[in-house]
Amino acid sequence: MGERMEAAGGCLTAAAGAGAGLALWAVESRGRFRRFERGPDWSVLYAELPLLVLGGTAAALGLWALGRRIRGPR
Repeated sequence: MGERMEAAGGCLTAAAGAGAGLALWAVESRGRFRRFERGPDWSVLYAELPLLVLGGTAAALGLWALGRRIRGPR
């Protein structure tokens, strides 16, 4: 049961990190998407959004792994 809980904790941490990255991207995304006197800037969708979601996931999993290392083996 312990391995299952550990795996579930890692999955939940990754999902929370992805959600945090998405929330960070959503702040002021309308202003970044629509530039002054230009058409829409599509790089906001195909560059910034995936980078922030993947970055949030990587940061959350990195912190989770660091916490596991500090806490030690059980």
